[in-house]
Amino acid sequence: MTPQPSPQPDAGVRAAREVDADALGALHARAWQASYGELLPDTAAPALAPESLAQSWRAAVVDPPTRDHRLLVATSGADVMGFVALAPTSDADTDPATEVELLVLLIDPDHQHEGHGSRLLNACADTARERGTAVLRAWVPEADSDRQAFFQQAGFAADGATRVLDASGDGASTVREVRWSARLEPLP
Repeated sequence: MTPQPSPQPDAGVRAAREVDADALGALHARAWQASYGELLPDTAAPALAPESLAQSWRAAVVDPPTRDHRLLVATSGADVMGFVALAPTSDADTDPATEVELLVLLIDPDHQHEGHGSRLLNACADTARERGTAVLRAWVPEADSDRQAFFQQAGFAADGATRVLDASGDGASTVREVRWSARLEPLP
């Protein structure tokens, strides 16, 4: 019997590339519509168009705001299945030198529960540790129990901070968020 080669995984995480921008914009629009469509005012539609989002993600890849901003994608073969954006924290009670915020973590709605979110979160932790980060933080809508459960299972805990986002700018469409945090063990 001839030995068979070991199967190679086709799922992974890598740094985002400029060529990924259109896929990121389309995925972002689908994921937000699926998860938060009922919370968003009609006036948000132009900003959440795939083309508009693709422009923003292209800029994030080509010219990130700081050297500490990171954009990672989860892939299956050549396809982008999800992404995460990391940045130094900006909350007044945090230390941007030692804490990182997950600005967004999105998985294609048709490919959730396939491990992409966990792979992205593990890559975030590795990236943060390499930077010398001690704490990862993420803001999660209070009403999104699935996302809260995901972070809790990953070792995050609500840290007591909350905020209210005003999606429409007039108080008509608000979302209450809870901040989740995880302390990272340093690299050996």
